[in-house]
Amino acid sequence: MKTFNKILLAFLTIFLIVSCQDLEDLNKNPNQPDKVSTATLLTGAQKKMMDYIYDTWFSGRQALPYAQYWSQRNYTEEDRYQIRESVNNSYFNHLYVTAGNYVLIEKMNSDEATKAESATYGSNNNQIAVAKILKVWLMQVIADTWGSVPYSEAFKLNDGVTYPKYDDLEVLYPGFIDELDEAIALIDEDEVAFTSGDRIYDGDATKWKQFANSLKCRIAIRLSKVDPNWRSYIDEAVASGVFTSNDDEAMFKYSNEAPNECYFYRGFFVDGRNDFSITKPFTDLLKGQRDTLNNKQHPWEGVVDPRLPIYTTSRSGNYVGLPYGLPSNNMTTAIRNAAPTWYTSSPPTILNKDFSVPLMTYAELCFILSERYNWDRGWYEEGVRSSIEHWYALAGESADQDELDEYVESVSEVVNAETVATQKYIHLYMHGTEAWSEYRRTGYPLTMLKPGEFTYVVSGEKVPFTPLSETKGDLPARVKYPTNESTLNPTGFSAAVAKLQDGTNNYYSKMYWDVRTAQNPHPENK
Repeated sequence: MKTFNKILLAFLTIFLIVSCQDLEDLNKNPNQPDKVSTATLLTGAQKKMMDYIYDTWFSGRQALPYAQYWSQRNYTEEDRYQIRESVNNSYFNHLYVTAGNYVLIEKMNSDEATKAESATYGSNNNQIAVAKILKVWLMQVIADTWGSVPYSEAFKLNDGVTYPKYDDLEVLYPGFIDELDEAIALIDEDEVAFTSGDRIYDGDATKWKQFANSLKCRIAIRLSKVDPNWRSYIDEAVASGVFTSNDDEAMFKYSNEAPNECYFYRGFFVDGRNDFSITKPFTDLLKGQRDTLNNKQHPWEGVVDPRLPIYTTSRSGNYVGLPYGLPSNNMTTAIRNAAPTWYTSSPPTILNKDFSVPLMTYAELCFILSERYNWDRGWYEEGVRSSIEHWYALAGESADQDELDEYVESVSEVVNAETVATQKYIHLYMHGTEAWSEYRRTGYPLTMLKPGEFTYVVSGEKVPFTPLSETKGDLPARVKYPTNESTLNPTGFSAAVAKLQDGTNNYYSKMYWDVRTAQNPHPENK
C-alpha cells in the first residue's frame, strides 16, 4: 500500500509539472506572438491606414461630402456638417495608433537591441525611411483635417509625456518637409527597402524615394500662399527624383478575397448599405453643364469629361447626381430614384473589391508642377492626360486616344489658376481630404456649393443649402477636435482651442495656409 501511494504521488507530481507547462503554452495566443517583425508591422500599418481613411465613415461621411463628391441618400446630417462625436473620437485615435506603428518600425531599426534582427527584413536605413515617409503622409492627413495636433511630443508615453503639446501648423508643415529630406537621405537605392510586407511598392527603394520627393511637392504646394520658399522645396524634390509616369504612383491595392476587400466595397456590399451617390454639382461639372440654380458658369461648358462613366453609373442612360446637402426630410424616394444607385451587380470602378486606393498619383504631381512653373501648359496637359489614363487603367480599360486628344485640347484653351485647380479637383476624386484641402488653399473650383446657395427645387421652391454647424458661409475650414481630447489631453487641448478663432472648438477657424478672404477669395502664390 505504501509502495502504491509513493507511485501515485510521483505520478501526480509529474502530472502537475506537465500540466503547468501545458497551461503556460495554452496562455500564449498564437495569433499574437511575443515578437512582431517590422515587415508584419508595416503590412498591418499600411492596411489599417488605408482602411481607416478610405472607408464609408472618414471618407464617405466626411471627406468626400466636404469635397462635394458624394451625397448621402438617406441621412444627410453629416453632409450638412453635423459630425458624430463618437466617430470623430474613434478616427482620431485610430490614426494616431497607426502612426505609432511607423514610429515603432523606426525604433526597431535604430535600437541596438533590435536593429540586427530587423535588418533581416531589409536595410535598417531604408526601413526607417519608409516608416518616416508613411508617417508624414498620415500626419499630414491628420493636420489637414483637425489643424494643429500633437506631433513633436506624441508617441512618447514611455518617456513620461502624458499630455503632449499641440504643434502649430506653421511648425508642422516645414517639419514634415525636413523629415522627408531625412528619409530621402537615408534611402540606399541599391538595397531593398523591405524583403516582404510592403503592399505599396514591394520593397522597391527607388520607388519609395520618388514617392518621398513627390509628397514633398504636395506639402510645398500647400504652403504656396504663406511660405516664399515653396518653389525651392519643389525644385529640390524634382532634382532628387519624383514620379515620371503613372507606373511610379503610390497605390495600395486591395484583394478580391474576404475580408481584405477595399472598404468602399465593404461599406456597400458587406455591410449592405446603399448610403451614397455622386453629387449633382460634381456630376454637372463632369457633364460640362452649368449650375442653373445659382447661375454659375462652367469652365468647359458643353465638354463631357471622359471620366464620367468611370466615376459613376447612368440611370436609364442619363447621368444624374444627387442634390448636395438636401435636408433629410426633403430627400424623397423620387429624388433618390432619379440619381444613380451603385448598389447593383455592376457598380462603378470605385466599388471594386480590389480597388487600388492612391496615396499620391503622377497626375497630381503634374498639376503641382504646372502651378510651380506659372501654370505651365505642358505639365497641365500631361496631368489631364495621365489622369484619364490612370482612371481607365483602374477600370481595366484603355481610353480612346482620339477622344482623349480631343478632350485635352478642349480643356487647354486657357491654362490658369482656375483651370489647373479644377482639373486637379476632378482627378482627385475619392481622395476627399486632399481635394477639400486644395479648395481651402485655392478657392477653386467655383462650382462648389456654398451655404445659402440653392441645392434643389421642391414643389417649385428653391431649397437653400443650410449647414447644421456654423462655417461662416463657406465649406468647413477644419473638423472640430474630438471631445475625448478635452479629458485625455486637457492641457494640450485647452492651449490649442485658445488659439482658434473666437477661442472655441469650431468648424470655421482657418488653417495656417488658408488665407482666403471674402475680398480675396483666390489669393496669389507668394
